[in-house]
Amino acid sequence: MKILFICTHNRCRSILSEAIANDAGDTRLQAASAGSQPVGQVHPLSIKYLQEQGISTDGLQSQSWDDLESFEPDVVVTVCDSAAGEACPVWFGKSIKLHWGLEDPSKVQGSDDQIKAAFLTCINEIKFRIHKILELDLDNLSGDALKAELVKLGAQG
Repeated sequence: MKILFICTHNRCRSILSEAIANDAGDTRLQAASAGSQPVGQVHPLSIKYLQEQGISTDGLQSQSWDDLESFEPDVVVTVCDSAAGEACPVWFGKSIKLHWGLEDPSKVQGSDDQIKAAFLTCINEIKFRIHKILELDLDNLSGDALKAELVKLGAQG
């Protein structure tokens, strides 16, 4: 199953989601991430805390969803509220669309420990959801049945 994670700037939550999904070690998942208005740079703390968790950051980049038209995702997951409200490209038409609404750890202000805690909370939430996806019978679920199961997982977060 191909999953495309979308966030407006594609620098934090969508990047974290892509890396965690691809690191899950399950060949049934292939993840990418993009933004409607990418900033062109991955947030440095996204890289730092992924690496601290032992998650590969190879190949992560902030890019436009226009750059991924050939990816043909089965599922598109918006991870920020602003991206959820944007008009998506026509080529998302066949994809199942979900919204996870993750809190943005890059917006947290405070001590280094508070910022780290925000990133780890977000990372752990993404890990939880990805592992729940992998518990599904992805080989035999499709269409409305798959969407119903994925929506339930999003509501559990």
